[in-house]
Amino acid sequence: METIEKIKQQISTNSILLYMKGSPEFPACGFSSKASEILIACGGKFSHVNVLQNPDIRSLLPSYAKWPTFPQLWIQGKLIGGYDIMLEMFQKGELQKLIQKNNK
Repeated sequence: METIEKIKQQISTNSILLYMKGSPEFPACGFSSKASEILIACGGKFSHVNVLQNPDIRSLLPSYAKWPTFPQLWIQGKLIGGYDIMLEMFQKGELQKLIQKNNK
């Protein structure tokens, strides 16, 4: 499967998806760690893709998403953004509502 097709499939089949460095249990960068902590604090279930174990996704996702950095949060096929946006939404209570609304 082509990498872009794999990315599209991951985004479409996971209602809440975090592309990150490492995993929620073993994050490999501070921003990925904080992003997964925020999602856990929201109380919802989410899927993740470790871009360090998927160099093809790591190299192509920024151009596909038009977002240059990781982590990247996708909800219902829409790019929400990276850690800074997640933190701002969390502090306003917006992310919690979005996670609860879209958690399957």
